[in-house]
Amino acid sequence: MRHQQRLIFSIAALITVGACKAEGPAAPPPPKVQAVSTRMAEFTEGVDTVSTLEASNLVELAAQSAGRILELKIRQGDEVEPGQLLVVLDQAQLQAQLAEERAKAETAKINWERYDYLARVGASSQKQLDTYRTQYFSALERVKATEANVSYSNLKSPSAGTVADVKAKVGDVLQQGQVFTSLVQNNELEARVEVPAVFASRLALGQPVLLSSPGKNAVIATGQVQSIDPRVNSQTQGLLVKAVFANTDGTLRDGQRLRTRVQIEAKQELSVPFAAVTQTSGQSFVFRLGSLDELKANPGKADLERLDKASKAGKLPLNAQFALQTPVVVGELENDLYPINKGLKPNQKVVTTNLLNLKHGMPVQVQPAAGAAAISPKAN
Repeated sequence: MRHQQRLIFSIAALITVGACKAEGPAAPPPPKVQAVSTRMAEFTEGVDTVSTLEASNLVELAAQSAGRILELKIRQGDEVEPGQLLVVLDQAQLQAQLAEERAKAETAKINWERYDYLARVGASSQKQLDTYRTQYFSALERVKATEANVSYSNLKSPSAGTVADVKAKVGDVLQQGQVFTSLVQNNELEARVEVPAVFASRLALGQPVLLSSPGKNAVIATGQVQSIDPRVNSQTQGLLVKAVFANTDGTLRDGQRLRTRVQIEAKQELSVPFAAVTQTSGQSFVFRLGSLDELKANPGKADLERLDKASKAGKLPLNAQFALQTPVVVGELENDLYPINKGLKPNQKVVTTNLLNLKHGMPVQVQPAAGAAAISPKAN
C-alpha cells in the first residue's frame, strides 16, 4: 500500500514539473515609454559666418606736437572722461620759444605805438605806420601759435572711453602725428558680416543677428542688420552686411571673433523633440507609435506570427501600441526641436524615452509625458 502511495506521489510530481516546463518562463512586460505628438513650430533660416567685432566709436590718440614724455597718466584698461589729462610732454623748449615770441610781440607793439604818435604829429608817413602795425599783429599770431603748441604738450582726452594698449612710456620721444594709444567705447559694437550674394533679395534692415561662441549654440548677444552694401564682392561673391550690438554689460570686446548668424526668414515646420531622434550610420530615425495593422504594413524584422498568436490568445490588448522605427530627414536643431523635412505627418506620436531598449515592432506601454501640455499643438 505504501509502495503504491509513493508511486502516485512520484507520478504527480512528474506531472507538475512537466506542466511547468511546458509553460516556460513568463515573457517580460512591454517596456514603458513616453511619447509626444509631432507639432508645428517656428524655425528660422539663417546664414552662419564668423566675424570680428569692432567698436563703433574708436578714437586713435596721436601727438599733436613732438616732445619727450615727462608724465604718462594712463595705462591700458583705464576709463577716462572728456578733457582728462593723459600725457605731459617736455615743454622747456616750447616755453623758451613762447617767451621769445612774447618779447618780440611786446617790442613790435611799442614800435607801432611810437609810429602811431609820430604819424599824428606829421613826423612819420602812413606807410611806415602800416608797416609797424602789420609787424605787431604778425608777432601776436606767432605768440598764439606757440601757445597752442604748448597746450598740445598736455595731451587731453577728446572723449570718454577705455584706454587700449599704450605704445609709449615715460622718457620716450613722440613725433608729431605719432599714434600712442586708442580710446575704445565698448557700449556699442558692430560686426562686418559677409553674406552670400544669393541671399541678397531676402536681406532687410532690422533682421536679427545672433552672436555665439565658436562651437557653442548658446546665444550671447542679439543685434540687428544696420546696413547692407549695394555692391557684391567680385572675388568672394559676398555681400557686406553691418550689424550692431548693444553692449551695456560689457561682456563683448572690440576685436573679439564670434560665430554670427543672420536670421533670414522664420517659417512653420513639422517638428519633434531632440530626445526623439536617434542616428545610425548617418541616418536619422524616430520610433513612432502604431497599431498592429500598421506594423503589418511595414513588418521589417518583427515576428508577426508570434504577435498574431499573442493577440488571438488575448495576451495583447486590442489597442496595443508598437514602436515603429521610422527613418526621417531632419533639419538644423533649434530650441531643442528638429524640423522634420520627410518621414512623419502632423499629430503622429513619437517616443521620447527608453529608446535604447526599443526594437522595431516591439509592443510598448505608453506613459503620460512630463510637461505634455506645454508642448501640445497650439490651436490656430
